[in-house]
Amino acid sequence: MNKTAELSIWSDTDLLECVSIIPEAPNVATFVFRAASGGLFNHNPGQFLTLEIPHPDGVVHRTYTISSSPSRPRSISITAKAQADSIGTRWMLDNLQPGMRLKAIGPGGSFSYIDHPGPKYLFISAGSGITPMMSMTTSMWDSGEALDIVFVNCARKPSEILFRDRLEHMASRTPGLKLRFIVEEEDPYQPWTGFQGRFNQLMLGLVAPDYQDRTVFCCGPEPFMKSVREALAGFGFDMAQYHQESFSAPEPTAQPPVPDTHDSSSTGAVRVTFAASDVTVDSDGTETILSAARGAGLNIPSGCTFGVCGTCKTKKLSGEVHMVHNGGISQDDIDDDYILACCSTPLGAVVVDV
Repeated sequence: MNKTAELSIWSDTDLLECVSIIPEAPNVATFVFRAASGGLFNHNPGQFLTLEIPHPDGVVHRTYTISSSPSRPRSISITAKAQADSIGTRWMLDNLQPGMRLKAIGPGGSFSYIDHPGPKYLFISAGSGITPMMSMTTSMWDSGEALDIVFVNCARKPSEILFRDRLEHMASRTPGLKLRFIVEEEDPYQPWTGFQGRFNQLMLGLVAPDYQDRTVFCCGPEPFMKSVREALAGFGFDMAQYHQESFSAPEPTAQPPVPDTHDSSSTGAVRVTFAASDVTVDSDGTETILSAARGAGLNIPSGCTFGVCGTCKTKKLSGEVHMVHNGGISQDDIDDDYILACCSTPLGAVVVDV
């Protein structure tokens, strides 16, 4: 490896090479990658990557939070669980091997104490939602800072608590990292003396009596995060200090009405032109740019499909769209005429750089 490559910073034009796969729990593994060029990784703890997975049925894009810390920049890892209906993660568990290379997009996201600093923290997670908390905790640990973190993780049973050994190792060496594991049920052959049940307001007061003074980060399934939000709000917590990350579809909320594209004052037909592909398709004004592209046989990389991950960010060359995103694009990008194809519908004639 030459010195120039060693000191370069990885970008998503460079492939990731799998170097190891670490089993964590049933259907859960940590996938560790290095930059194929030998470059270093630079990201904020808590950010995510979108992997391009070569599934037999066609390329799929899946978004995963980075579980490693940028303080250890020679490798990067994601920790993923294959759910019952999993496609991408299931393929990785069954097929990905050291030496294989994948394309990745990112890193992205602002779910990080770097973006939302506080004097002390309460990390609340469930299942694999622990991954950004692990990245942030490791980053703080490696920095040599005096930690003040209450780290809460909920799991079905003790054997399914991810990173337990690593967290207990860190906690045994600093009084500022307080671990609070909560399980729903005991393991048949493993005694459990910690908290048991589902997270609720009573549990909140027990695990973190000073939660009102902490900046809260929460990650997990949407029903779990809803219970955390309701518990905090019910006690009058300042929700400006609450931050969450999820790649599940957010709950429906009232959205501003889509302008009538068929009005006689419209700027033109509802039509989408994919300039780089020299393809034009007519639209009924209700399907997204992403849906129109797929219908035309074009591939716009996408992950979450509801405006969170930002994978489908696309340059709009002309025309107007109605975009309702969920944080996956910055205002600077919007000002520069970028859109998220998954949550943008055309208003009249639109041209995009695809």
